[in-house]
Amino acid sequence: MANQYPSVTLLITHYNRSQSLERLLLAFQKQDIVFGDIVVSDDGSKPEHLNKLKEIASHYNFRLITTPKNGGLGNNINKGQDAVTTAYTLYVQEDFDPFANYATRLTDALSIMDERPDVDMVRFYAYFKYPYLKPYRNGFSEMVFKIWYPGYKKFHVYSDHPHLRRSSFFAKFGRYAEGIKGDRTEFLMNLSFIKNKGKAMFYENFKGVFNQVNSSDEPSTMTRSDLRQSNNPFISLARAIYRNVKHTWEVLF
Repeated sequence: MANQYPSVTLLITHYNRSQSLERLLLAFQKQDIVFGDIVVSDDGSKPEHLNKLKEIASHYNFRLITTPKNGGLGNNINKGQDAVTTAYTLYVQEDFDPFANYATRLTDALSIMDERPDVDMVRFYAYFKYPYLKPYRNGFSEMVFKIWYPGYKKFHVYSDHPHLRRSSFFAKFGRYAEGIKGDRTEFLMNLSFIKNKGKAMFYENFKGVFNQVNSSDEPSTMTRSDLRQSNNPFISLARAIYRNVKHTWEVLF
C-alpha cells in the first residue's frame, strides 16, 4: 500500500548529477512514497545531464524547471519553490537518499506541523547535533535559539539539508539571495529565519533518516577553502570564536 502525501511537493535542486537524482527518486519509489507533486529545479546542467532528466521525467512523474544559464543555489531554490502549489514542501538536494521507513518520519513531521502552526520547518539531517533542543515527541525536538547562549553552533537553526517546510516560507522569510556563493546564500536565509523568529523541529537521530552520497562519478559540486575545513585545534578554536562574534554582530545589527 502506497504512502500518500497529497499536501507535499518534493522539491529537488539539481546540477550535473543526474545519476544521483535518479537514485534519489528510485529510493522514494521503492518505499512506495507518493507525493502530491515532484519538482526538479535544474541549474543549467550540461546537455548530457539535462537530456537524462528529460528522459526520466515521465517515468518518475516530475516537473522539470530549467534555466538557460547557471544562476547559483539561491536562484535554483527560488525558481523551484515558485513552482510549488501544495501546502508543504519537502526540500532535498539531489545527493541525498532516504533510508528505509522514511515514510514514518515524514508522517510524524507532517503531524507535528499540522498541530503546531507556529512551526515553520522540520529538519531531518545535519552535520552536527543542534546544541539547544527541547524534546517534543517521536524523536523530534524543538530548536531553541537565544542570542546569549554560548557557542556559534546555536546560529545554525535553518539549513539547506533535507527538511519539510510550509510552502508559504517566502512570505515570512523572503527569497534566497542570488548571485553569491552557496554557503553565504544559506547563511543569509539562516539570519532571516532567526530575525523573523522562525521555529524549527530537529530530528535527533539526524544521521538516520537521509544519507548524503558523494560518489567518484558524481562528486560534490560545493567547494570550500582549506581553512574552513581544517581540523587543526588552533584553527578550529580561532574559527569558532570568529564565527560567534561575527554571527552575533550580524543578527543584532
